[in-house]
Amino acid sequence: MTKKIPQKTLIDIIKYPILTDKTTRMIEENQYCFAVEVKANKLEIKKAIEQLFDVKIQKINTINIKSKKKRVGKYIGYKSKYKKAIVKLYDPYHIELFLDN
Repeated sequence: MTKKIPQKTLIDIIKYPILTDKTTRMIEENQYCFAVEVKANKLEIKKAIEQLFDVKIQKINTINIKSKKKRVGKYIGYKSKYKKAIVKLYDPYHIELFLDN
């Protein structure tokens, strides 16, 4: 009963990979971080990543990041909230986030 998700919604679920010092260290352990749609659940995220990158996911964790207050001079604004997904892949699989020249 695996239902194929249309290609357009796959791209809508996965927004962008999160690349920081900590996440680049996690890549060595075969874990990747992505910003995903706030309303997406773990099963939708798993199907989207497996179909987009052609990998098999071992484990997935999600975190809701709240909006934060930011100040520029006298003006106060907010960074938007988002959901972060931490994905652990099985051993033979990996995702190419950086292009080799």
